[in-house]
Amino acid sequence: MSDHAPSREALAEQVADLSRRLSALEARLGDGPANPSPGEMPAEAHWALPRLRERLQEVARGGVLFAGSVVGPDGELVEWERSDATDSVITSDWSEAADTIGALGHPVRLRLIQAVAAGRTVVAELAALEGLGTTGQIYHHLRQLVSAGWLETTGRGRYRIPPTRLIPLMITITAARR
Repeated sequence: MSDHAPSREALAEQVADLSRRLSALEARLGDGPANPSPGEMPAEAHWALPRLRERLQEVARGGVLFAGSVVGPDGELVEWERSDATDSVITSDWSEAADTIGALGHPVRLRLIQAVAAGRTVVAELAALEGLGTTGQIYHHLRQLVSAGWLETTGRGRYRIPPTRLIPLMITITAARR
């Protein structure tokens, strides 16, 4: 990056401002020309990229933006976004993400966290799912998900996905699908 490139915090604020402005514009325009079917995203696949490019003109190698607005299993609206310049991502220590990414690298843990995302929050409900192993094995997998920050305990034998991790989880799963 050049000396005149915006800082990481400045980029984050610019993206947040862009998001607020886009939300206000969408509110004024209504649903737009085409309403997607339930479960489908709008046809305009790259509506965020032109504005992201505009914001990153001073950054030599561009950047990434990921965001989401979802209703969690508890009915709470969760909105979250993050952006980073490419150089910042490339030069960071990727090995620091190994435990967090690795916690999702087991089919049983993925099924458990998917069940929690769908609203099953009590170990007894999770243990009733077929193919997840014994209660002890389920607790082992839950501890790994908690340790990596993908889940948190909300009481004895109760779990939830922290609101700050719900959208990153959805993004990770979406990115991994082919």
